[in-house]
Amino acid sequence: MKVSEILQPDKIIPSLKGRSKTEVINELVDLFKDDERVKDLEGVREAVHEREKIMSTGVGKGFAIPHAKSNGVNDIIAAFGKLDEPIDFQALDGQPVNLVFLLVGKENLVGPHIKLLSRISRMMNNEEFRENLSKARTAEEIYNLFVEEEKQYFEIN
Repeated sequence: MKVSEILQPDKIIPSLKGRSKTEVINELVDLFKDDERVKDLEGVREAVHEREKIMSTGVGKGFAIPHAKSNGVNDIIAAFGKLDEPIDFQALDGQPVNLVFLLVGKENLVGPHIKLLSRISRMMNNEEFRENLSKARTAEEIYNLFVEEEKQYFEIN
């Protein structure tokens, strides 16, 4: 499964408004208010916040990947957002975060969920890719960067 298949331009916020970890996560979850893949939006929101309490998903280098598994979704969903001003996400490296990728999978779809987390993390380890994302101004530009980055790095089965 490709990141670019689950992340769509209408689920990308080029300039997040949130000023805290909670606000940013809520802003990304709210993108799924009328999405047919989501049966229980508040259940999804709660699952992401509960996972965040276990350990911060701020993985470092200005990037966070809040994620959860929830039966509030029918399928894997994803959203991405950028912050103009980085925020404290209690990241593992202690640095503030400005790039946030939300991933929520169904409880029983653990394999695809873990593969996507790994793929996103590998893509985000590329400094040039992170810089290009930071410079992008529109959802379409950001989406196209994900498509191109994925082409460079992964053989899709």
